Amino acid sequence: MSSTVRSYMTSDGVRLHFQHWPASGEVRGVVVALHGIQSHSGWYEYSSRRMAEAGFEVYFADRRGAGRNEFRRGHADHGERLLNDVRQLMRLVRREHPGVPLSLLGLSWGGKIAAAVASTSLASVDSLVLLYPGLAPQIRPAWWQTLQLKLARHHDVRHKPVTIPLEDPRLLTADPEHQDFINNDPLALRVVTSGFLNAGRDLDQIVRTHAARIHPPTLLMLAGRDQIIDNSKTKQMAKSFSTRHLTTVCYPDAQHTLEFESVRDEFVNDLVNWLRQNS
Repeated sequence: MSSTVRSYMTSDGVRLHFQHWPASGEVRGVVVALHGIQSHSGWYEYSSRRMAEAGFEVYFADRRGAGRNEFRRGHADHGERLLNDVRQLMRLVRREHPGVPLSLLGLSWGGKIAAAVASTSLASVDSLVLLYPGLAPQIRPAWWQTLQLKLARHHDVRHKPVTIPLEDPRLLTADPEHQDFINNDPLALRVVTSGFLNAGRDLDQIVRTHAARIHPPTLLMLAGRDQIIDNSKTKQMAKSFSTRHLTTVCYPDAQHTLEFESVRDEFVNDLVNWLRQNS
């Protein structure tokens, strides 16, 4: 089974790409997936293929300015712009699969977007999957960096380049082969803009304000040895959601990117089984 690269036009005239994995056999549901700050859809081909083989159509978006999207690399003007991009892709999915349950899946930094969409687009998401989401990171800007971002927003400084603080791939995975993959990936994002970082702060505020409006069944998957995400605070935040169906799974010996860890098959099996039960 293989994917096709497709694209759609956003409301501000930017063409964005995504990988579409067609479901094998009868369609059980649709998964719209969002990647992390540095990655892109190509990092998650194994799990995407497995979900497709289990009967789920997978639409894995490359965020604007990331992956195959070269326009204004590493940039977004504000958080609402990122939410609108996802909402438009979800509308495309609904047109192509009317009446089919839609699961929104967010990985790492993409978990911010997924949670914000779920909290503000109440009728659009049937289930929510958050994989080691960036809702409560351990790696945070210093006070002076936060002040700089506030000043950049105040003075409309959007395109100042900022290096992503994930230069060491050992933060993402313990597997040497995948560490080499990350180091040599030409599509991996290394630099973002001040506008993008402020867009992330927008998303944080949206989730904090509207967390209680997240009502669909939610799966939270965490890596026990994560050096990027604060698992304890993330679980506390998830408890503020209004969903009555919160499932939390933690893989104690895994690092951040479950796709690249030795628990990959276990994690994907758990993910697929949960999607079957909640679609």
